[in-house]
Amino acid sequence: MALKATLSSGRIPSLQSQPSRLLGFSRFSSKSDQYILKVGIPEFLNGVGKGVEAHVQKLEKEIGDFQKLLVTRTLKLKKLGLPCKHRKLILKYTHKYRLGLWRPRAEPVKS
Repeated sequence: MALKATLSSGRIPSLQSQPSRLLGFSRFSSKSDQYILKVGIPEFLNGVGKGVEAHVQKLEKEIGDFQKLLVTRTLKLKKLGLPCKHRKLILKYTHKYRLGLWRPRAEPVKS
Protein backbone atom coordinates (compact mmCIF):
# COMPACT_ATOMS: atom_id res chain seq x y z
CA MET A 1 0.00 0.00 0.00
CA ALA A 2 2.80 2.40 0.93
CA LEU A 3 4.67 1.40 -2.22
CA LYS A 4 1.64 2.32 -4.37
CA ALA A 5 1.37 5.70 -2.69
CA THR A 6 5.07 6.38 -3.19
CA LEU A 7 4.99 5.37 -6.84
CA SER A 8 1.83 7.33 -7.60
CA SER A 9 3.21 10.50 -6.01
CA GLY A 10 6.34 10.26 -8.14
CA ARG A 11 8.46 11.09 -5.12
CA ILE A 12 11.31 8.78 -4.09
CA PRO A 13 12.15 9.02 -0.39
CA SER A 14 15.70 10.10 0.38
CA LEU A 15 17.87 7.57 2.19
CA GLN A 16 19.75 10.37 3.94
CA SER A 17 16.61 11.61 5.64
CA GLN A 18 16.00 8.11 7.04
CA PRO A 19 19.36 6.68 8.21
CA SER A 20 17.70 3.91 10.24
CA ARG A 21 16.50 2.25 7.04
CA LEU A 22 20.09 1.78 5.90
CA LEU A 23 20.77 -0.36 8.92
CA GLY A 24 17.64 -2.48 8.60
CA PHE A 25 16.01 -3.13 11.94
CA SER A 26 18.91 -1.82 14.01
CA ARG A 27 16.62 0.42 16.03
CA PHE A 28 14.75 -2.66 17.25
CA SER A 29 17.80 -4.64 18.33
CA SER A 30 18.89 -4.48 21.91
CA LYS A 31 21.89 -5.88 23.65
CA SER A 32 20.93 -7.44 26.93
CA ASP A 33 22.90 -9.23 29.58
CA GLN A 34 20.69 -12.30 29.58
CA TYR A 35 23.40 -14.42 27.94
CA ILE A 36 26.41 -16.04 29.58
CA LEU A 37 29.64 -14.28 28.68
CA LYS A 38 32.09 -17.13 29.27
CA VAL A 39 30.78 -20.43 27.97
CA GLY A 40 32.14 -23.80 29.00
CA ILE A 41 30.86 -27.32 28.46
CA PRO A 42 28.53 -27.29 31.53
CA GLU A 43 26.99 -23.92 30.62
CA PHE A 44 26.57 -24.97 27.01
CA LEU A 45 24.85 -28.28 27.82
CA ASN A 46 22.63 -26.63 30.45
CA GLY A 47 21.65 -24.09 27.82
CA VAL A 48 20.70 -26.85 25.38
CA GLY A 49 18.67 -28.64 28.06
CA LYS A 50 16.40 -31.58 27.10
CA GLY A 51 18.40 -34.07 29.18
CA VAL A 52 21.75 -33.34 27.52
CA GLU A 53 23.12 -31.83 30.74
CA ALA A 54 23.36 -35.37 32.17
CA HIS A 55 26.50 -35.90 30.09
CA VAL A 56 28.49 -32.94 31.46
CA GLN A 57 30.99 -34.99 33.48
CA LYS A 58 31.57 -37.49 30.69
CA LEU A 59 32.22 -34.81 28.08
CA GLU A 60 34.44 -32.74 30.37
CA LYS A 61 36.51 -35.81 31.17
CA GLU A 62 36.88 -37.07 27.58
CA ILE A 63 36.83 -33.85 25.52
CA GLY A 64 37.95 -31.38 28.17
CA ASP A 65 37.74 -28.07 26.32
CA PHE A 66 34.71 -26.24 24.94
CA GLN A 67 36.54 -25.36 21.72
CA LYS A 68 37.17 -29.07 21.14
CA LEU A 69 33.47 -29.76 21.70
CA LEU A 70 32.62 -27.28 18.95
CA VAL A 71 34.57 -29.33 16.39
CA THR A 72 33.71 -32.79 17.72
CA ARG A 73 32.08 -35.14 15.24
CA THR A 74 29.19 -37.51 15.75
CA LEU A 75 31.34 -40.65 15.73
CA LYS A 76 33.39 -39.38 18.69
CA LEU A 77 30.18 -38.64 20.63
CA LYS A 78 28.85 -42.08 19.72
CA LYS A 79 32.01 -43.73 21.03
CA LEU A 80 31.48 -41.87 24.30
CA GLY A 81 28.09 -43.58 24.62
CA LEU A 82 25.76 -40.63 24.07
CA PRO A 83 22.27 -41.51 22.77
CA CYS A 84 21.40 -40.49 19.21
CA LYS A 85 18.90 -37.83 20.28
CA HIS A 86 21.46 -36.12 22.54
CA ARG A 87 24.20 -36.31 19.89
CA LYS A 88 21.89 -34.62 17.40
CA LEU A 89 21.03 -31.86 19.85
CA ILE A 90 24.68 -31.22 20.74
CA LEU A 91 25.74 -31.11 17.09
CA LYS A 92 22.79 -28.88 16.15
CA TYR A 93 23.54 -26.34 18.87
CA THR A 94 27.32 -26.40 18.36
CA HIS A 95 26.73 -25.56 14.70
CA LYS A 96 24.38 -22.71 15.64
CA TYR A 97 26.90 -21.46 18.23
CA ARG A 98 29.75 -21.45 15.69
CA LEU A 99 27.60 -19.42 13.28
CA GLY A 100 26.65 -16.96 16.03
CA LEU A 101 22.95 -17.78 15.84
CA TRP A 102 22.58 -19.14 19.38
CA ARG A 103 24.12 -18.64 22.81
CA PRO A 104 23.18 -20.23 26.13
CA ARG A 105 21.10 -18.00 28.39
CA ALA A 106 22.08 -17.10 31.94
CA GLU A 107 18.88 -18.65 33.28
CA PRO A 108 17.81 -21.86 31.53
CA VAL A 109 14.45 -21.68 29.78
CA LYS A 110 11.82 -23.85 31.45
CA SER A 111 10.56 -26.46 29.02
